Amino acid sequence: MTQKISALLEAAAGRALPVVRGIDDGQLDRRTPCAQYDVRALLNHLFLVVVNFQALAAREEVDFGQEPEFVTGDWRGRFGAETARLVEAWSVPGAEEGTTGQMGLPARTVGLMVLGDLTVHAWDLARATGAEFVPDPEVVEEVGPGLAALAPQAREMKVFGEPFPVGEGATAFERVLAVTGRDPGWSRPAGG
Repeated sequence: MTQKISALLEAAAGRALPVVRGIDDGQLDRRTPCAQYDVRALLNHLFLVVVNFQALAAREEVDFGQEPEFVTGDWRGRFGAETARLVEAWSVPGAEEGTTGQMGLPARTVGLMVLGDLTVHAWDLARATGAEFVPDPEVVEEVGPGLAALAPQAREMKVFGEPFPVGEGATAFERVLAVTGRDPGWSRPAGG
């Protein structure tokens, strides 16, 4: 049986929260596997994703064109509260049914998008800051095929990079990272 997006998001958030809470303010300017983002910018992006996908679950309009500054005050605590709201929003009966968003995508596909962002960006942040991160295996199992299906359109929209080549022995999560254009072996450059 296919798992509910809300249950998968709860599992993904449980793995992402320790990474986010462990980020020291002195690490905010570090480079990440996302070339266009340092840690602060990636945190702001991830906050925006988490907040906007709460609205998408409720069939509300969102604006990804602005990236407000979320990394102020008790941002670590707020991230925990916003991910809890995300899980709650996708728990509402009917959240996975029909379509949502400006592109009119199936709601479950949209849910898989935020699940992918929460999981992959937690890895990005962990790599940038030296934190441990092991994704939930059920999340990887669900998000892998979903992101692979979305990859051609995501590359057209410049959301994913070109697929990174991985060998036959690559894990399921390494394949997820590779399909988004990430090098699963990425490590922070010295001084970066």
